[in-house]
Amino acid sequence: MIPSSLPPDFIPFNRPHLAGPELEYIRQAVAAGKLSGNGWFTQRCQQFFEQQYGMVKALLTTSGTDALEMAALLLNIQPGDEVIVPSYTFTSTANAFVLRGARIVFADSRPDHPNLDLAQVEALITPRTRAIVPVHYGGTACDMAGIMALAERYTLWVVEDAAQAIEATYQGRPLGTLGHLGAFSFHETKNLSAGEGGMLAINDPILAARAEILWEKGTNRAAFARGEAARYEWVDVGSSFLPSELNAAYLWAQLEHRQAIQQRRRQLWEAYAAALVPLAAAGCFQLLPVSAEGQQNWHLFALLCHTEAERDALLAHLRTRNILAVFHYLPLHSSPYYTARHDGRALPHATRFGQTLVRLPLYHDLQPEQQQRVTEAVESFYRYPGRLPSS
Repeated sequence: MIPSSLPPDFIPFNRPHLAGPELEYIRQAVAAGKLSGNGWFTQRCQQFFEQQYGMVKALLTTSGTDALEMAALLLNIQPGDEVIVPSYTFTSTANAFVLRGARIVFADSRPDHPNLDLAQVEALITPRTRAIVPVHYGGTACDMAGIMALAERYTLWVVEDAAQAIEATYQGRPLGTLGHLGAFSFHETKNLSAGEGGMLAINDPILAARAEILWEKGTNRAAFARGEAARYEWVDVGSSFLPSELNAAYLWAQLEHRQAIQQRRRQLWEAYAAALVPLAAAGCFQLLPVSAEGQQNWHLFALLCHTEAERDALLAHLRTRNILAVFHYLPLHSSPYYTARHDGRALPHATRFGQTLVRLPLYHDLQPEQQQRVTEAVESFYRYPGRLPSS
């Protein structure tokens, strides 16, 4: 048992969940003598996504970051190419394309939500633009119909960053399956977890065969193993994107129990909403809207404070009550690495979300009394004199 110095009543931001069979499936993988990638559990997970989600091909990766890097490689992104990315996202969304030499053109968020503002995207397209990378923040869908129409008009690739969006939909279709490619994460903070892991969804048949070669270090190993190639050869560029069978075994247990996991997250999300909507209505903070054209996956519950100082004070207030809430991304256009490379445009909404957004603890094993402690602590912060607007 790893020792912990945390107080016994501490409420973490996240705690990994064991659905039940994970350790048994890991034992089975060890007993089968196949711990490297592309064993039975890897193949079973990939078949599940292809059959249940309608992907042309699903390839598990070691992380969501690797899935994005594989996408950039698959699309043959070159130095000087431009890729449109929301500024309010994790570094991997942009870094995957920077590694190929691309210039990142950052898009601002919507005024009411961290997702990219489609109304501003067309003005960012130039003859050098190769791809648009929408990020479905918190498992809430971007306007994929509008994005795909724009991409078709200008002959652009669309790579959905669906890292937080497993089991979420847009117009009845799973997020990550509407663009040409979709990148998922199975990090321990995600709804369905492999500890560390990811997946690239290939939704355009033109890309499927080459994707498998890149995935297998630039070789035709997978085709050779199926008897489809006479020789096992180096045929293209690639890298070691495959996860261990141990991670795939853990993920398979989560997939088997995905409905129960999702139902539990929905209960927690709705309990937060029931407790905090009255405070939002009173003007204490804002809540993120949900999409009218899709079903969210209850990945996170976030508050928008009025100012950065208020956000920091709320986080500190929660810490005094042994509750770990967190802010999220710092906008990439103003990051130490990319500031000098950015074109100088102000992105006020991305900046505001970076300064004011707070994520509350939300994980499968969060107990009702713990969640009540969180909501009561938030309310107590806004009940201080001058905090709660008078009715």
